[in-house]
Parts: sequence; C-alpha cells; structure tokens
Amino acid sequence: MTKSTCSVEQRIEERKPAQGEIWFVLDGPGSLEIRGRLLDSSKSGFRASHSQMTLSAGQRVHFCHSSGQGSAVVIWNRILAWHVETGFFITDK
Repeated sequence: MTKSTCSVEQRIEERKPAQGEIWFVLDGPGSLEIRGRLLDSSKSGFRASHSQMTLSAGQRVHFCHSSGQGSAVVIWNRILAWHVETGFFITDK
C-alpha cells in the first residue's frame, strides 16, 4: 500500500470531544434553523451531528453552541443511516 492510498491524519489542530446542543442557521433566503449535537471541536472548527441531509460544502451558517457562537462554512458531510455528521470551519467568532 502506498502513502497516497493510505488515510493519513492531516489535521494540525487537536480535536477535543464536546457535547451539548448546537443551533445553526443557513445564510441567505429562507434562514432554515437546524438543531443538532456538538461532537468535537478545535480552535478553528467543529463537528456536529444533525438530521439535515441537504447541507452542502461551501454553505455558510451562523452557529451557537456551548463553546461559542459565530459564523462558519460547511467543509464536509457524512450521511449515515439515521443522521448526518458535518465538519465546519469557523470564519468569525
């Protein structure tokens, strides 16, 4: 197996387990409010679990959770059987 086929950890910031409720609202028309659970966080981002399967990479949101609030952009989604996990990059605290 070559290095290019292996999954190599590339994060430079430590992720810390987190818990609690999170609320985020999509930017733009409609302002859909989504509630979910905070799974972990780092200095520049966080991961959350929720039920909104229509989020896509690049969408901007306003968020509020136990560790703070601000603006973020969706980086990735993982759609699982009963929920979605999304990684967010914080753009403004």
